[in-house]
Amino acid sequence: MPTGFFLPVRVLSRMFRGLFLKYLGKAFAAGELNFFSAHRHLYEPAAFRHHLAPAWNTEWVVYAKRPFAGPAQVLDYVGRYTHRVAISNNRLVSMDDGEVRFRWKDYRDDNRQKTMTLEAGEFIRRFLIHVLADGFHRIRYFGFLGNCHRKQKLARCRELLGMTPAGLEADPPADYRDSFEALTGQSLRECPYCHTGIMVVIDCIARPRICQPVLDTS
Repeated sequence: MPTGFFLPVRVLSRMFRGLFLKYLGKAFAAGELNFFSAHRHLYEPAAFRHHLAPAWNTEWVVYAKRPFAGPAQVLDYVGRYTHRVAISNNRLVSMDDGEVRFRWKDYRDDNRQKTMTLEAGEFIRRFLIHVLADGFHRIRYFGFLGNCHRKQKLARCRELLGMTPAGLEADPPADYRDSFEALTGQSLRECPYCHTGIMVVIDCIARPRICQPVLDTS
């Protein structure tokens, strides 16, 4: 067996095809699949079996390769997707007469930008496919950020870094002028002209009400 051999890709492809279609059929039999728009007719068992028949005879492609160059590349790749929605606002073109027009990139046509129009209900259905079901999380934290022991691990990290324990930090100044001075080194209480006197607020003068002239209609 050659060095670095993992498994025969053709065997993996056929096994994946069989398992995928098997469990897809089970989901259909259990009524767990929903069909919309042009695929609504697939509710019928005969139509569903006819639709899947070509998939059993097609050689599936299961691409297995060495992972990314390292952790930094993995984070860079995943980071572009974890905090994004299914479609950004700048891709939406218009919504008129119950239809939504938006831009999309056709990767099969040399990454060309194209415009697609969908009925509003179909657009919302496709958008909601990207919304996680209850109980699922887009990001799960592990290591010292894992929910079950995050408090203890973070306290240990602060201890190792020589940081002040959480909750013991000095309270921020209550007055905004103290906060400004702590951040900039400049005092808002100091007279901006003589730089020696201290400005103290004695009173606030309310803005005068401007009386509108009354026209003489006599």
